[in-house]
Amino acid sequence: MIINVHAGHNPDGKVACGAIGIIRESTEARRVKDAVISGLRQLGHTVYDCTCENGTSQANVLSRIVAACNTHKADLDVSIHFNSGAGDAAGNGKTTGMEVYVYNSVSKAKGYAERVCAAIAGLGFKTRGVKYNTGLYVLRKTSAPAMLIECCFVDDKDDAQLYDCQEMADAIVYGITGQRVEPEKDPDTDQDAVAPGSETPTGDKKKLYRVQVGAYSVAGNAAATQDKLRAAGFDAIIVSA
Repeated sequence: MIINVHAGHNPDGKVACGAIGIIRESTEARRVKDAVISGLRQLGHTVYDCTCENGTSQANVLSRIVAACNTHKADLDVSIHFNSGAGDAAGNGKTTGMEVYVYNSVSKAKGYAERVCAAIAGLGFKTRGVKYNTGLYVLRKTSAPAMLIECCFVDDKDDAQLYDCQEMADAIVYGITGQRVEPEKDPDTDQDAVAPGSETPTGDKKKLYRVQVGAYSVAGNAAATQDKLRAAGFDAIIVSA
């Protein structure tokens, strides 16, 4: 497939940068966008990043995104967003959830949208379903079938706590392609990459690699860093040189 993917707003700190809550829409949309593009390319698809980085207004951002999308003869346009309006900073134990917009009920993007909804719901988010909107500029003006994904709510504590950038991106990729992205290999060991603080099950058990975080002249500063590392799940020790 040939797919256009973009984050829906200007970068943080610029005009029309999106919603800000417990998490920031512009920042997280770009993180998800990058991971979606990486996953789709890993599966062999041709993907164009049509994100706007320097729009002068909300209308200008939208027009630049659409212009970039329409330079490619694509099978699908994917717009990544995060929603707002939940107003649940304290958390109520339930997610407000996600939804996906397409232009209308006969849009060729509808099937992809339904599968993306199901995949993200599988992460634990409430699904608000596929919705139709003929007024959204990106859905109205792009040449290819388009869907606009509202990943979750930036101002819902439960959404923000459940949200994980890579999991969200993997769900979107799976919804589009029906394929799972394999974990990336560690280029130094040719093993699957692992989470920080964990170890791979194979390797030379007689050889150790040590990671130094910092060097301090004040013992209290070293102890403070040690506490932070332990709180994050790392086994940290202090060695006096």
